[in-house]
Amino acid sequence: MALTKAAELHALLFAGGEPMTKKKIGGLLGVSEAEVTLLATEMGNKLQGSGVALIQTESELELRTAPEASAIVSKLREGELTKDLGKAGLEALSIVLYQDGATRGEVDWIRGVNSAQTIRSLMLRGLVERVEDPSDKRRYRYRATTDALAHLGVDKRESLPRFAELSKEAEKAVAASEPDA
Repeated sequence: MALTKAAELHALLFAGGEPMTKKKIGGLLGVSEAEVTLLATEMGNKLQGSGVALIQTESELELRTAPEASAIVSKLREGELTKDLGKAGLEALSIVLYQDGATRGEVDWIRGVNSAQTIRSLMLRGLVERVEDPSDKRRYRYRATTDALAHLGVDKRESLPRFAELSKEAEKAVAASEPDA
């Protein structure tokens, strides 16, 4: 059974895990930006009462939890913050630290798995922050905060173990993932 365009939009936003431009969505769905806006309205109406909301700006769309679900989501987040970072969190944080910032795609590629939840957890803990990518204004980079360095017991990135060696390896891994490489 073929999906409707609204269902395809839902799948894209769910899989993306972060804001996506209407222009990019239109390109992926093969429709105009005006049609994306209409599909977003249709999808937003279907999400009413589901615990999930479609957040829209003039140029972007994102799936988020609905405001009505804030109490239950707060319980989840409190639980997340009391746990150790775990292997996934340490891997993602290491990639961000040794590269002096990384996009989610770069973290995913190096780890070999979707890292959206891991990065979200690091952001909730205040260990990474999302900033606009200076080389591509359509995407974000994640960079380590001073709290991350304090959490690891170092005063600067260069104090991390095998910093020079592992930074170069991280650069090579990202360069290998780029289409021009």
